[in-house]
Amino acid sequence: MLKKLLLWSLWIGFIGYLVFIAPPLHGRETLSLLQKLLTFRWGEINPVIFALFSLIGVWLFIYSALLFFDGRMQPIAFWPFAVAAIATGTLGLLPYLALRSPNQTFSGTKDAFLELLDSRATGVGVLLFTLGLLVYALVWGDWVGFWQQFSSDRFINGMSLAFCLFAVLFPTILADDLARRGYFSWGAERVPHNSQLFWLIALIPLFGPLAYLCWRPPLRTMVVQ
Repeated sequence: MLKKLLLWSLWIGFIGYLVFIAPPLHGRETLSLLQKLLTFRWGEINPVIFALFSLIGVWLFIYSALLFFDGRMQPIAFWPFAVAAIATGTLGLLPYLALRSPNQTFSGTKDAFLELLDSRATGVGVLLFTLGLLVYALVWGDWVGFWQQFSSDRFINGMSLAFCLFAVLFPTILADDLARRGYFSWGAERVPHNSQLFWLIALIPLFGPLAYLCWRPPLRTMVVQ
C-alpha cells in the first residue's frame, strides 16, 4: 500500500511540477522540434536533444520488455499504458505501476511480439543503438545550448526529468522479472536471495537494465510457477 501511495504521489507531484513550476512551454518551438523529429530532419536538431528524445524511446522499450509479460498476469492490461507512455513518458507509465500487483509468474505461450521483446539479440541491438546515441551526443552535441533549453523550455525540461524518473522507477519492476526467470526470491526471513544481482542491475542507470536484457534467459512457453 505504501508503494502504491508513493507512486501516485510521484505521478501527481510530477504533473504539478510541469504545470506550476517548470519553465514555460514554447508551443511553436516544440511543434517545430517534433516536426523535425518525425520528418527525419535530424541534422537540424541539437544532437543532445535528438539523443535524449531517442533515449526516452529506449527506456520505453526496456519497460515494455518486462511489463508486457507482467501485464499477461495482471487484472489490467499493460498495452493502453504503453500507448499513453509513448505520448507522455512516465506520466502514462506511472498509473500502471501504481495499479499493478506484485507478480512473479508467467503462463501461456509467447506470440511473435513477446518473442521479440524476450530475445537477447533484440537487447543487444538496443544496447548498440544506445551506445551510438551517446557517442553522437557527446562528440557532436551542443551541451551549452541544451542546458539553456533545459532551463527555459518546459518540453526539454520535462523530457529530461522523465528520463531520470525512468531510471528511478525501474527497480519497482525488476525483482518480479528476475523471479519469473528463477533468479530472485524471498527467503523465509524476508531476505531477498540474489539481492546483489538485483542492485547491480538497478543502480547502474540505463546500462544496468540494458545489460539485463542482453543477459536474461528467455522465458519458456507454458511456464507456471
